[in-house]
Amino acid sequence: MARYVEALLVSGLVSLVLTPVVRVVALKVGARVVPGARSVHTVPVPHLGGLAIYAAFLCSVIVALGRPGAEVRGCLVGGGLALILGMIDDFRPLRASLKLAGQVAVAVVLVLFGVRIEFLTNPVGGLILLGGLSAPLTVFWIVALMNVVNLIDGLDGLAAGTVAISSMTLMFVAAQRAQTAVAIVAGAIAGGSLGFLPYNFNPARIFMGDAGAMFLGSALAVVSVEGALKSATAIALVPVIALGLPIFDTAFAIVRRIMNGQPVAKADRGHIHHRLLETGLSQRQAVVLLYMASGLLGLTAILSSALEFRSAISITLLVLFGMLVGARMLGVLDLRQRGRVTKAR
Repeated sequence: MARYVEALLVSGLVSLVLTPVVRVVALKVGARVVPGARSVHTVPVPHLGGLAIYAAFLCSVIVALGRPGAEVRGCLVGGGLALILGMIDDFRPLRASLKLAGQVAVAVVLVLFGVRIEFLTNPVGGLILLGGLSAPLTVFWIVALMNVVNLIDGLDGLAAGTVAISSMTLMFVAAQRAQTAVAIVAGAIAGGSLGFLPYNFNPARIFMGDAGAMFLGSALAVVSVEGALKSATAIALVPVIALGLPIFDTAFAIVRRIMNGQPVAKADRGHIHHRLLETGLSQRQAVVLLYMASGLLGLTAILSSALEFRSAISITLLVLFGMLVGARMLGVLDLRQRGRVTKAR
């Protein structure tokens, strides 16, 4: 059995076993999300699920790699710091500026461990060496993915399932290119998310919280940087396509808030999952539909990795056009403010 598959299975099993234990602990220490006026849930739900996902990831990577390289060690350390930052925010919400500063600090730690985007593929041929821009661009990418995963965590099971699909896509592409360590880390992310999902799917018995979302975002950033973004071919587009759904949703959330004169960090009801609920879909139906969209993007990413860069760009633009059409039909491109919410729960 391939080592990355073993990593996925080990992580999934550990997460499946640990999540109910973490749930009991969370209830005992009072780590719960109390239903509010706009909540879907009617009873308090614990929110320390990220602990189980990180523990599963840690066990899996250590078992599979033994003594991992610097970048993977950075993923373990940086992921742990992201988890702690998220836990602090879960218990006592941080100011947006303070949370951003913490995320930047996590990203800097990862860069110090050697996680860097060193070049970009030039569409007309060759490479664009980043030089002094390498570290800042890497920090931006890591912080962006931490927030992308956090923002899509709006419906039961949505973030966990989307991350699982995206990480399995990255795992497959890395395995095809013999990037064993990257494939193992991606498999561990997928397994931890999948093992958590049975307890997080609607009706959720536990949430991953900001702790889980920030950890998963930072780990996905490391996998993409050390895997696809290290390649001078069309494969460099794989992370963007595989994570297309949350990236697209986040980008429009930023534009929408700016156009409405609202702070970027201020939540609203304009996310794609909110719009799906407004069409009359249930939480489960909306989540499954978004799973299907993520799966389609994953297949597109895998196809793009086997093509020349220009062909991959063409496919990416075609998929982007399709997403824009679908988003317009759902009203996601509507820039009107739709009221403030924290989560669709």
